[in-house]
Amino acid sequence: MRAKLPSKDGFIERDGVKLYWETYGEGAETIVFLPPWSIVHSRVYKAQLPYFSERFRCIAYDGRGSGKSDRPHDVAAYSLDNYFADALAVMDATEAGEAVLVGLSFGGMLAAMVAAYHPERVKAAILIGTSGSIGPAYPYAAPQHFLARHERFEGWDKYNRAYWMTNYPDFADHFVRNIFCEPHSTKQIEDGLAWAADTTGAVLAKTVEARTIPPTLDVSEAMYRKVRCPLLIIHGDDDRIQPHARAQAVTAATGAELVTIEGGGHNPAGRFPAKCNALIADFLDRKLGKTVPKPRARRSGKKVLYLSSPIGLGHGRRDLAIARELRALHPGLEVDWLAQDPVTRMLKGSGERIHPLSRRLASESRHFELESGEHDLHCFQALRRMDEVLIANFMTFQDAVETTDYDLVIADEAWDVDHYWHEHPELKRAPLAWFTDFVGYLPMPSGGDREAALTTDYNAEMIEHIERHPDVRDRAIFVGEPEDIIPRSFGRDLPAMRDWVPRHFDFAGYILGAHPQTFGSRADLRRALGYRPDERVCIVTVGGSGVGVPLIKRILQSWPLVKRKLPEMRMILVAGPRIDPGALAAPADVDVRAFVPDLDRHLAACDLAVVQGGLTTCMELAAARTPFLYFPLGNHFEQHFHVAHRLDRHQAGRRMAFATSTPDIIADAMIAALHAPMTFKAVDAGGAARAARMLADLL
Repeated sequence: MRAKLPSKDGFIERDGVKLYWETYGEGAETIVFLPPWSIVHSRVYKAQLPYFSERFRCIAYDGRGSGKSDRPHDVAAYSLDNYFADALAVMDATEAGEAVLVGLSFGGMLAAMVAAYHPERVKAAILIGTSGSIGPAYPYAAPQHFLARHERFEGWDKYNRAYWMTNYPDFADHFVRNIFCEPHSTKQIEDGLAWAADTTGAVLAKTVEARTIPPTLDVSEAMYRKVRCPLLIIHGDDDRIQPHARAQAVTAATGAELVTIEGGGHNPAGRFPAKCNALIADFLDRKLGKTVPKPRARRSGKKVLYLSSPIGLGHGRRDLAIARELRALHPGLEVDWLAQDPVTRMLKGSGERIHPLSRRLASESRHFELESGEHDLHCFQALRRMDEVLIANFMTFQDAVETTDYDLVIADEAWDVDHYWHEHPELKRAPLAWFTDFVGYLPMPSGGDREAALTTDYNAEMIEHIERHPDVRDRAIFVGEPEDIIPRSFGRDLPAMRDWVPRHFDFAGYILGAHPQTFGSRADLRRALGYRPDERVCIVTVGGSGVGVPLIKRILQSWPLVKRKLPEMRMILVAGPRIDPGALAAPADVDVRAFVPDLDRHLAACDLAVVQGGLTTCMELAAARTPFLYFPLGNHFEQHFHVAHRLDRHQAGRRMAFATSTPDIIADAMIAALHAPMTFKAVDAGGAARAARMLADLL
């Protein structure tokens, strides 16, 4: 899912070549993102556009030869003069006016040219991994070497016209891996290869051959000395495409600010987006004279920013329970909630304050819905493909902590905050308490060796982050007990989870929104909820997203079979806030509800529940000792491994396989569950209070 879609898009035509452009946001000032070399297109700025378009009007376009723009046949069409004229034409067509220019690689050289020869059109410029006409270059990139194979360039013999004509995918793989030479760059490499597949070796060969055409304008050092606008250069010291010494040469000629990314490759804006976005935002605030809200002075009372995971309402219920316990320990505590729908609906109903920046958050629930199939959600891959959403939401979070003086940030599985603050500890602005109920990605068997390698790499990065920067998490709290940690390894050559997790987490025990023992007797609860003594109640619920529609429809097919054998059975179907009840075509005798704010009470009062494999709902049922069937989503590693392990330990629920569960099998399992002996192990009632005491220490 895109974190933000363009507000406008279109094409301009210059000298018979169509160029595709997009605009984002409606800010008073404009940023133009200039295209790098045609091996990639404007999606290369996906980590910047959603964030900066909250403050600026942002323009991006595909350079000729890539993306949705034309691919001219003549070599001369790819001359530097044409790329330069394209930039000006797009700025004219989109009414960019006097703009900030951001250029990655070749786009950095274009930005310098526009700033030098049209200074009235450039307020400031940011060059990232810039190419240039001055400073040293890697010898393999010389045009004369491109026309003949040169083995001596340490594997760069693939930078060769003949090779591109027959082996372009292999060259693209080699080149993109050298762009992202940093460890743990698998997702950036995948993106780069996908974008590189949108053009051809023949097109790229023309762009290189066109470099032998002398430009009309002088691009010597004298050009760089003409640049008078504020200039920021961001460059990795391990850039294997454009040497760091080239950035130093441009800096010397222009007087720019140079920020070197230690260990960074050619595209730090893609590999280290949080750091680069923060650098650019700070630079523009300083150079454009922006008034940045300052954190207000520290108060007599305490103020907390609470991030509640939007994936399932159970997170919201348990976070509310923790907040209430924490307020009991710190009367007058203020809590701002940075959260998304549907959690915000529940929080508002409880009288909580929603941080106004919550409106900017890109929907994680929507992302998972788009990633899902028929009762299938490849959770690990969906998380990887959520990188654009996560960086956009992290930058929103960072804005919140930059402008308010919080005494504590509480993050319930806010993966973006944990990742980016560990990657860049200098961005941390408040003590951090981190909650999670599972630790460690696990491969699904269907993913084979490739997925096993990816999960191992992600786990290794997480372990390195925490062991390198142990002070980022001021408290890490595992929602559960040590026995709930699955007895597996983080991956090849990595530690066992049961050895590593206890060294880095405190254990709160399981945390429920409210423990069923506080609801009173089951009979009283049933009366209060309107259940008759002579009926058996089955609740079907599939969580806060739209992923559960196939399961609902399968269960509805089984309902007539159950009703025939148990006429006293009543079914209440909780579709969830993101599913249209009218689209389910439920029988008239099924009570369909879109949203039930006190669902945990209904789960404690009913006779049977049928649910997905989400941990929160399953543990609420286990605590209430309610019989239930659960259907883990296909390819959902957390539900198949972490959740199933915990439920097995509590002897709770019957696991079902959606793929092989016909309506007949589901009906028989529902009836059998009503008559099965109770074997549930007790679920601790003190988790929320225990977690609150851990947090209170930080306040």
